[in-house]
Amino acid sequence: MSDVGFVGLGNMGMPMARRLAAAGYHVRGYDVSAEIMREIGGLDGFTPAPGLTGFGTDVVLLSLPDSDVVEHVLLAGGLLDSVPEGGMVIDMSSSDPARTRDLAARAAESRVALIDAPVSGGVAGARAGSLTIMVGGSPEAFELARPMLAAIGKRVVHAGDVGAGHAVKALNNLMSAAHLVVSSEALIAGRRFGLDPAVMLEIINGSSGRSGSTENKWPNYVLPEKFDAGFSVRLMVKDMRLALSIERATGTPSAVSEAALAAWEAALADLPSDADHTEIARWLDRS
Repeated sequence: MSDVGFVGLGNMGMPMARRLAAAGYHVRGYDVSAEIMREIGGLDGFTPAPGLTGFGTDVVLLSLPDSDVVEHVLLAGGLLDSVPEGGMVIDMSSSDPARTRDLAARAAESRVALIDAPVSGGVAGARAGSLTIMVGGSPEAFELARPMLAAIGKRVVHAGDVGAGHAVKALNNLMSAAHLVVSSEALIAGRRFGLDPAVMLEIINGSSGRSGSTENKWPNYVLPEKFDAGFSVRLMVKDMRLALSIERATGTPSAVSEAALAAWEAALADLPSDADHTEIARWLDRS
């Protein structure tokens, strides 16, 4: 049995850590929530870590909101200095790829490998172990991490060098966000025209207009008015801004991306900061 550290046991982190425990890893977990720390104290395969420098493991995984928190945990919190030489940090957060590369260079000075391994598939995918995991790092680091990541997700793909996983994740979320906006606008228009949205989805999902929004988000979270996919509007806007910065830095035309971001930023200004990202459909319907 291998011991691994895991920082960030929230909506995504907890089910991913549970997948590791189910696969035979012993998880030394840490979260800022005292309630979560009490919870993991009673779970098989888990031990609460006494702090960010108290893991005592060669590998530590991170599932955190953004690069600011990742840098705080690794640098100000002292986690990076506590990872032994030859160890590895796996950042499964949705982080800024440029800042990830800087952190990886800093980690390398201590002979610690830092790789990025963000995921796609949402909370449901984390619970089912069906996530897609996109990994940025050297081929050697990827091979070392692959068995562990395969316990968490169904598809583990080497995206390229450090930062590549975070870049793909940001661009993927930009596309997902744009899909959800235009799908919602079309479905709301159809309903106001007199069409049944469920019938529209049945037709669209067998046609060229289908997307993750029509196949998953609308039928599972919008139509039943659950709005609880587990990923906030705030985090979606953060990822869209990261993706747009990549487009701008590479001189890529971005008019549609900018329009999609403007819609999401308007929704963020009106909605609570912790509102689920599927709430944008309800927000559009009220507009």
